[in-house]
Amino acid sequence: MALNLRQKQTECIIRMLNLNQPVNSTSTGNEEEVYKMLIFDRFCQNVLSPLIHVKDLRKHGITLYFLIDKDRKPVHDVPAVYFVQPSKNNIDRIVADASRFLYDNFYLNFSSSIPRPLLEDLASGTLNSDSIQRISKVHDQYLEFITLEDNLFSLAQKNIYVQLNDPSAGDREIEEIIERIVSGLFSVLATLAVVPVIRCQRGGPAEMVASALDQRLRDHLLSKNNLFTEGGGFASSFQRPILCLFDRNFELSVGIQHDFRYRPLVHDVLGLKLNRLSVQGEKGGMKSYELDSSDPFWVANGSLEFPEVAVEIETQLNKYKKDVDEVNRRTGGTDGAEFNGTDLIGNTKHLMNAVNSLPELTERKQIIDKHTNIATVLLGEIKERSLDSYAKKENDMMSRGGIDRNELLSALKGKGTKTDKLRFAVIYLISSESINQSEVEAVEAALRESEVDISAFQYVKKIKSLNVAFTSANSASRSNIVDWAEKLYGQSISAMTAGVKNLLSSDRQLALTRTVEGLMEGKPNPEIDTFLTFDPRAPKSSSGTSSSHLKGPFKEAIVFMIGGGNYVEYGSLQELATNQQPVKHIIYGSTEILTGVEFVEQLSLLGQKMGLGNVTAATAPPPPPGR
Repeated sequence: MALNLRQKQTECIIRMLNLNQPVNSTSTGNEEEVYKMLIFDRFCQNVLSPLIHVKDLRKHGITLYFLIDKDRKPVHDVPAVYFVQPSKNNIDRIVADASRFLYDNFYLNFSSSIPRPLLEDLASGTLNSDSIQRISKVHDQYLEFITLEDNLFSLAQKNIYVQLNDPSAGDREIEEIIERIVSGLFSVLATLAVVPVIRCQRGGPAEMVASALDQRLRDHLLSKNNLFTEGGGFASSFQRPILCLFDRNFELSVGIQHDFRYRPLVHDVLGLKLNRLSVQGEKGGMKSYELDSSDPFWVANGSLEFPEVAVEIETQLNKYKKDVDEVNRRTGGTDGAEFNGTDLIGNTKHLMNAVNSLPELTERKQIIDKHTNIATVLLGEIKERSLDSYAKKENDMMSRGGIDRNELLSALKGKGTKTDKLRFAVIYLISSESINQSEVEAVEAALRESEVDISAFQYVKKIKSLNVAFTSANSASRSNIVDWAEKLYGQSISAMTAGVKNLLSSDRQLALTRTVEGLMEGKPNPEIDTFLTFDPRAPKSSSGTSSSHLKGPFKEAIVFMIGGGNYVEYGSLQELATNQQPVKHIIYGSTEILTGVEFVEQLSLLGQKMGLGNVTAATAPPPPPGR
């Protein structure tokens, strides 16, 4: 059975709402329903939001729900289910709630394993206030991640790219970030109940995460409460998934480029967050929409180019009108595009069929209207900002390795927001095989003319010039460059220099997708032979090396991007999975899902931290990490 992260996480949440009792599918319906309250923090609210709607909460006996930091009145005779992160603030609040006797029974569920000091604080706090008997159960749920689609998740850890590449970051800070990422990934693996074979780039954050996750899994497999129920250590690689870890610097351009496919476009331009977005309605006012697996149009057309989506909306609308006309004709109603109950006269034999088809037709019309509205707003943005032109030119630059100077400068002086121009300029830098100083100066002048903060451009230029120096240097001066650069630029340089060759590829298949394909195939391949292998089920000595039974082929993969992922990579990997014979299965996750605008803000922040760019420009600096 394929790994379905969304389904598995939803099952865990429903069990938690059911007071951690198994949900009995064979129940007779005579059992007395237990009414409960749900208390969550902001993070856990975001975990629940894409998976469970308010009407679903009622189905599981939840009648009231509150944020933990809101003032709440006592409610007796109803158990309270808490779902929160294990933090000092949350523990203090739980102790305060228990000592005020807000509820009779507290069922505490933590999104990840609660550290021992916090557990002791909980015990002593409730003991001192004589409320410990109200704490009915304490559970570690390992749900410290947000599942957006069946095969897409985010750890919702903000600004990781900045934190890992910050030149002033100390070892302790880096270790804490790595530990948080490992904790999130452990939650994902515990929810799926699989111990994967881990492959990662050598050096940089990917290796640090792989090594720490390998150790965490080894320690856990030795513990009594083993969460991983799949087969023993001899399961072949075909049964076990492969976990491929990458650092954002492996392929920087994908996080920055404009894309013209529907799903990435909706995310980048309209700010899709937790599967929801708000757009201007036809008659003024804002309309909120949900875009998830319950929307068949979104599922079927998310990976199409925007013009194809517009055609598909038209096709669906015509099909809907035809079906309405058919129902009207068969029931003796009048021909017409709108379908309403008053036309249902005539042949009683067809009447029931028409009544039965009404909900389905109404739902179809709602979906068509929703996507017509979204596409109309998108089209307005595309025309106003020339997004189609940016996407095409950036694609051409990446495949040709450059662009005509006049074309470059006219694009920077043309339509588009300040960030559109900045992203275009950064892609120009990444795609150029060598840096043409006079051209770069002309680009910087054009950006300044548009009052663009060029910190991000300067940051990538600095990294790029280090790459050039690195690749042309002999081995002795090479190590000097790396030593100097690592002092100055934190973690990024080793990964950057390793990833130079990935910036350009002939067929424009993403380097990430090409590498994942190679790792899943497991055949000898110079692009992936340098990747390290960790197998938490194997004896310790063999970790970090490729032993033959770990080479694949693998039919399931979890691909994780450290430092920010995006819908472009997600779409590309899903395409790879479905085009394989037999069909493979790939889950994609990241520390956070970023739009091009958000990622460039992080590059700008790094540029400013390194004293590059013109901070006095009209654009305000991005918010500091953690906001």
